[in-house]
Amino acid sequence: MVANNPITLQILGICSALAVTSSLKTALLMAAALTTVTAFSNASISAIRNHIPGSIRIIVQMTIIASLVIVVDQLMKAYAFSTAKQLSVFVGLIITNCIVMGRAEAYAMQNPVGMSFLDGIGNGLGYSLILIVVAVIRELFGSGSLLGFEVFSLAKNGGWYVPNGLMLLPPSAFFIIGMLIWAIRTKYPEQQELHDFKIHEKHGLGNR
Repeated sequence: MVANNPITLQILGICSALAVTSSLKTALLMAAALTTVTAFSNASISAIRNHIPGSIRIIVQMTIIASLVIVVDQLMKAYAFSTAKQLSVFVGLIITNCIVMGRAEAYAMQNPVGMSFLDGIGNGLGYSLILIVVAVIRELFGSGSLLGFEVFSLAKNGGWYVPNGLMLLPPSAFFIIGMLIWAIRTKYPEQQELHDFKIHEKHGLGNR
C-alpha cells in the first residue's frame, strides 16, 4: 500500500484527495466509496473482458463504473446523508477517477475475476491510506479535533492550541501530499524518475 501507492507512486486521484480531506469523516466515507467501486468494477469488467469489443471497451468500462457509483451514492445518502452532502459532487466524480479507470483498463481487462477484485481492494486501500493520513493532519491542526472529539485543548476554551485555519484549505492538502511523496520516494529510491537529460558543467572559460 505504500511502495506501490496509486497516489504517491502513480500520481493518480490527486483531485479528490485535495478536496475531501478537510475532515476525517468525509475522507473515510470517500475512501470506502472508492474502494468499493474499484473492487467491484474490476471484478465485473474482468468477468466479461473476453466479450467486450476493443472498439467500445472504454464505454463499457465507464458504464459499469457509473452504475456502481450511482448505487454507492444512493447508499451513502440513505445511511450517511449529512456526510454525503458534504462530499457533494466528488462521489459522482469517482466515475472519472484515474485510479478506477486505470485499474480497469490496465489490470481487469487482462486478469481473472478474483485477482482483479483483490487488485481493486489493494489500490483502494492504498488510496484510502493517503486520504486518512492527510485528513488526520488537516483536521487535527486545522480544528484541534478528530471526528468531532477535541484532541488539543483549544484556546477559546481556556487551552493552549489556536487552530490553524490554513490547514483546512485545499492548498494545505497539496503540500502535505507533496511531503508524503518526498518521504516515500526517499525511503524507496527506486520510485524516483530518471532525469530526462543531464546538465554538464563546463569548467574554465579558457577551454572554449
